[in-house]
Amino acid sequence: MQRIPGECVVLYAELRQRLETVEAMRSVSCLSGEFTTKSVKAGRYHYFQATLPGGRAQIYLGPDCEDVRRLIADFKSGRHDAQADEELVQRLAAQIIAGGVIAIAPDQSRVIKRLSDSGVYRAGGVLIGSTAFNVIGTHLGVQREAPLRTTQDVDVAGCSRVSLAVPDLKADVPAAIESLKMGFFPVPRLSHKEPSTSYAIRGKTLRIDLLTPARRTTTSPVFIRRLNAAAQPVRYLDYLIEDPVSAAMISGSPCLVNVPQPARFALHKLIVSQERSVTSADKKRKDLAQASALVQLLKEDRPGDVRIARAELEKRGKSWTARLMRALKEVGVKL
Repeated sequence: MQRIPGECVVLYAELRQRLETVEAMRSVSCLSGEFTTKSVKAGRYHYFQATLPGGRAQIYLGPDCEDVRRLIADFKSGRHDAQADEELVQRLAAQIIAGGVIAIAPDQSRVIKRLSDSGVYRAGGVLIGSTAFNVIGTHLGVQREAPLRTTQDVDVAGCSRVSLAVPDLKADVPAAIESLKMGFFPVPRLSHKEPSTSYAIRGKTLRIDLLTPARRTTTSPVFIRRLNAAAQPVRYLDYLIEDPVSAAMISGSPCLVNVPQPARFALHKLIVSQERSVTSADKKRKDLAQASALVQLLKEDRPGDVRIARAELEKRGKSWTARLMRALKEVGVKL
């Protein structure tokens, strides 16, 4: 891993702070749409035509009165502020990219941004996989000197259990994907009775996979109410996505995403590498390379994070610890 320039680290911190402020101050001014007025007999009535992931919806506001007119005025003044905020974060991202930081690929970033705008991460979704590795690297102030060969998968994990730390927010993943108009279609499963957990585009490698922690031995898709979508159960995922961190995705249109804690991401990669079959040798090498790079960095910069992540992993049982030790021996790293 190589350190990104110091000025980019400062710009990243400012970008992340700006994005958090924009997220916290979301209001009607951030909605995409416009006000309309209808005259019925002697009265005038106001509506807001909102552009939502599932299409346009007309929201009734009420008859013409001072309060409704004030709302419209606040919206119009706020729209300029929202536009100014968007231009600012795009400018900060452009400066970071100009400083040498590798941006997320356009198609991937477009999907991730739409999921963000649709509230997927606010509703508890967590970006995982190789894309998350790149986001985590920038978040830590580093990037690989020679980027690993990666797929164009966008992997999002969600939990079916309601967390008290997350308000009862909801998102609609299928509607958000459909609104992209990129040609995504649900990938059919072997059993046509089971709902799809993946979306793909014919003729392209870009793919969206929805995952969730496995409970017991179930392998059937699990419906995630918060995301209005089914997800594929995966072992060890509960450890990975517990207490995620908020990070900025660097692209032409940056956004906030949830990603795993860096130390948990690294140790999870080590664990998963031991589950790879002989036919998945390339994936195993990538797992070990990403984990080794992160562990070495964290041991130098944030050793306490590694100790905490390891302690939490060891609480999961002896089999987890045994897999971790085998993987560490393979990469020649000591914790």
